[in-house]
Amino acid sequence: MAINDSRNLGKSGLRVSNLGFGTWVTFGGQITDEVAEELLTLAYDNGINFFDTAEVYSAGKHSDCTKKSKFNDLAEVTLGKILKKKNWRRSSYIISTKLFWGGKAETEKGLSRKHIVEGIRGSLDRLQLEYVDVVFANKTDAHTPMEEIVRAFTHIINQGWALYWGTSRWSPMEIMEAYSVARQFNLIPPIAEQAEYHLFQREKVEVQMPELFQKIGIGTITWSPLACGILSGKYEDGVPIYSRAACKGYCWLKDKILCEEGRRQQAKLREVALIADKIGCSIAQLAIAWCLRSENVHCVLIGASTVEQLYENIQALQTNVNPSDKGS
Repeated sequence: MAINDSRNLGKSGLRVSNLGFGTWVTFGGQITDEVAEELLTLAYDNGINFFDTAEVYSAGKHSDCTKKSKFNDLAEVTLGKILKKKNWRRSSYIISTKLFWGGKAETEKGLSRKHIVEGIRGSLDRLQLEYVDVVFANKTDAHTPMEEIVRAFTHIINQGWALYWGTSRWSPMEIMEAYSVARQFNLIPPIAEQAEYHLFQREKVEVQMPELFQKIGIGTITWSPLACGILSGKYEDGVPIYSRAACKGYCWLKDKILCEEGRRQQAKLREVALIADKIGCSIAQLAIAWCLRSENVHCVLIGASTVEQLYENIQALQTNVNPSDKGS
């Protein structure tokens, strides 16, 4: 499998690289702008064309997991600065952002028409772009009617501020409702769902998403192939001081690692390590390659805090995972 292999995102015409690069935690929070530029350049030069961010990433919650430097920007601002500096052809890459948490005021969050319109304009300003390729609803909003949500995303597409829209962490029932509303009122339906998928989280992508793909053509972009770093093997002996689980605001991850289920996962991971050793790759490379082998996945989002880490993750494309091992 080559890094520049592309797949249609669901049944849309948008061609995405099999690996995408995400900015969660790192951009504007865990790494300097200089490192962020090195990472984005390495990704782009190796054929990755899909870059993902969100209006909420690093929104005033700067990381305490390193004291090496000071971070002031939102992830969108950092990404926008780099894209402007690199001056790559806009048609050669795909930018996605996500809307839901835009600020502290009630009117600055959720999926009301007001926040969707103001949120996308704010994102474009921070990114210094005329449009994003895909805008995702970062979670569902029980306080806003589905028709209003679909109409608002249709509006921003018609305005040219986004080319497609999708969902993130929505249930299959909610995705179907959005699709049905779009068809009923001649609006634009979502083209993809962002879903968590890794060795320890399989139900949604392997059981639920294939049905949605067959029925309505929804694509799948998966995130956290390393289970927030758990599948990298770095938490085998506890929580390292500079790891994500040690960062401010990530106590939930630390608790997840140290709880009883977390210890069971670490035991399973030792078995995975034996397989990786037999294949001749790292645990992280095996975990990413395993995700890429799923026919239900159109793009796997990876992240990194160092150039070495990103390069290692990209090499997962050279890892040979037998499709028959998917059920193991």
